[in-house]
Amino acid sequence: MERNKKIIQTSVIGIASNLVLILFKMGVGLVAHSIAIILDAINNLGDVLSMVITIIGTKLASKAPDKKHPYGYGRIEYISSILISFIILAAGLISVRESVTKIVSPEPAEYTYVSLIIIAAAVVGKFLSGRYIKSVGEKINAQSLVASGSDAFFDSILSLVTLVSAIVTMVWGVSLEGVLGLAISVIIIRAGLQTLMEMLNHIIGLRADGDLTRSLREKVEAFPGVIGAYDLTLHNYGPMDMIGSIHIEVADTMTAPDIHKLTREIVTAVYREFGIVMTIGIYASNTTDEKAAKIKRQLAEILDGYPAILQMHGFYVESEEKRVFFDVVIDFEADAKQVQKQLLEQLKDACPEYEFQIIVDSDYSD
Repeated sequence: MERNKKIIQTSVIGIASNLVLILFKMGVGLVAHSIAIILDAINNLGDVLSMVITIIGTKLASKAPDKKHPYGYGRIEYISSILISFIILAAGLISVRESVTKIVSPEPAEYTYVSLIIIAAAVVGKFLSGRYIKSVGEKINAQSLVASGSDAFFDSILSLVTLVSAIVTMVWGVSLEGVLGLAISVIIIRAGLQTLMEMLNHIIGLRADGDLTRSLREKVEAFPGVIGAYDLTLHNYGPMDMIGSIHIEVADTMTAPDIHKLTREIVTAVYREFGIVMTIGIYASNTTDEKAAKIKRQLAEILDGYPAILQMHGFYVESEEKRVFFDVVIDFEADAKQVQKQLLEQLKDACPEYEFQIIVDSDYSD
C-alpha cells in the first residue's frame, strides 16, 4: 500500500536526521557540561524510538483482515502511538530528575562559538525535518507522522531557547541550565499526556468529522428518490479504515426492485468517493395519506416545545392499525427517558386514537 510505504520512508528519513542531531547535541552537551543540550539530545533519542515504533505499527496495521479480526488491524496504529506517548513521558520524567539535580548542584557550562554554531545548525535541521514529516503526515492522513512533525517543530523552538541560554551564559555568566531543563521536562511530559489522551479517545470512539459527515449526507441526499438521509454513524478501525450505516427516507410507493437499485448505487458511489463501506436502512414516507400529513404537522408543532430534541425523522403512519412511528435525536445533555415520556403523554392527549412508537437516537454525527 502506497500510504504505508510513504509512512515508513518518512520515518526512516526522520530517524536518520535525528541520529545526526543526537550525535552533535550529545557531543556539544558533554563538552560544554550543558544539561539542557544533553536533555535535548535525549528528547531526540525519544523521537528515534517513536519512529521505530511507527514503522513497526504500520507494518502490523497493514495486515489483511482474518476470521479472528474481520475489521483488520488498523487500530494498531493507535496502540503504537500510545507506546510512543509512554516513551515521551519516560523521557520527561528522567529530564525532571536530571534538571532538579542540576539546580541543586549546579555545574558551570562551558560554551564555545563552535558549540553555538552546532546548536544553531541543529535548530534549523530540526525545524526543516519537522516541517517535512508533518506535511507528509497531513497529506496521507497519518496522525503518528503529524504528531512527530509537530513535536520536531516544537523541539526546534526548545533548541532555540537552549541557544539563547548558552549566549546568556557566555555574555553575562548566568547559568539557566537547571531551570531551562526543568521547563523542557514539563513540556515533554505535557506532550506525552496529550498524545496518550488523543489516542485513547480514538480507541474509545470519537465523533466523526463534521465536514465528512455533512459531505457524505449531501452525497446521499442528492440521489433521485431520496427524500432525506438520517442516522449516519461511522466506525473507525484505523486512520484509513471506516465502515458506516445510514437510513434513507423514500416514498412508500417505491417497489423493492427500485429500492434495491437505489441503495446499490448509493453504496457504490459512497465507496468510490469516500472509501467507506456503508449499510443502508430504509424509512418509508407517507405520500398519499392526508391524515398522516396532518399528524406530522401536529407533531412538528409539539416538538417546537422541546429544545432538547434536535431532530425528528423516520415518520410513518399505519392508518388501518392506527399506529405512528418516528425517531427523535435527543441532546446528550438531556434526560432522554424523561423527554420521551413527556412527549408520549402529550401526543396521546393530542391524538388519543393513535398508538405512538418512538425510537430515541443519539446525536452520533453532524
